[in-house]
Amino acid sequence: MNREVINNIGLERLERLWARGKDLLGVDYAIMGGAMTWLSDRYLVSAISNAGGFGVIACGSMTPDLLDAEIKATYRMTDKPFGVNLITLHPMLDELIEVCLGNNSSHVVLAGGLPPSGAIQKIKHGGARVMCFAPALSLAKKLIKSGVDALIIEGAEAGGHIGPVSTAVLAQEILPHVSEIPIFIAGGIGRGEAMAGYLKMGASGCQLGTRFVCASESRAHENFKKAFYRASARDAVPSIQLDPRFPVIPVRALKNRATEKFLECQRQTIARFQAGELNKKEAQLEIEHFWAGALRRAVVDGEVEEGSLMAGQSVGMVKFEQPVAEIMAELIDQAAAFLEHASN
Repeated sequence: MNREVINNIGLERLERLWARGKDLLGVDYAIMGGAMTWLSDRYLVSAISNAGGFGVIACGSMTPDLLDAEIKATYRMTDKPFGVNLITLHPMLDELIEVCLGNNSSHVVLAGGLPPSGAIQKIKHGGARVMCFAPALSLAKKLIKSGVDALIIEGAEAGGHIGPVSTAVLAQEILPHVSEIPIFIAGGIGRGEAMAGYLKMGASGCQLGTRFVCASESRAHENFKKAFYRASARDAVPSIQLDPRFPVIPVRALKNRATEKFLECQRQTIARFQAGELNKKEAQLEIEHFWAGALRRAVVDGEVEEGSLMAGQSVGMVKFEQPVAEIMAELIDQAAAFLEHASN
């Protein structure tokens, strides 16, 4: 059997497996771009959507005016579907939702915790579909009852803010017990074979972030991209908490000089607290403020030693810059080949 026939068989199986995800997103390929602050802007988002996937704008800490401008700019670069990721803890969440609805956004992704009361219904009543992250089966069922249209399962292998459980375990915990709505898998996915494996387990699509950081269309600083090329999976580590009295939200990033400085910041701050120089609230704020602006310094300014190099463990599979369309084609080819051989 020649390679062309093999690929055709694999592609047919791929189409069947992610048909539900494609229908929900309105795209050719049920591959979502992870929303990465300072990276998932009009340029990368439109490139992913134009290549047949589903780009997602990272709102992050944007004001409503900035988000409005970003959505409008993205529309000028693509006529394909794309989504907007909103952080549920944003103090202006209601206004940001209004911006999305006012721009006829087709999909809104709510991240950063359970959505506040009324947010899901407000989005749905405005004509958009709602996607949320489910870090456990119990929360997945709760979100389904709340009316979400799809779920994203993201494991600890992902970059940025992470939970404690791996993607593989979450997939086993949730996929066999949820069939009401489509589920997308995220965290540590860098090749098409992994995508296909999760699709065979019952997922409707996948979300990739780290794989797209070094795309030609990504505006990440060249120093940031070079740090990715040099890195291995073991270099992407979660932030360390030294004292349970001062919680540190785990963030996965590449080890650098700032990583060591953060540990020293914690040591000094804890010592000052114990010496009575700081109260507990002041000490907590000093620790939390250490990383303020650090991601921007790395991504935009290229300060890769003093900034935050957020990256998933799939970073070891990113070795050079490629156009998004080429990355997408590789993923599809790998998934199709895997699905053809997996059935033999």
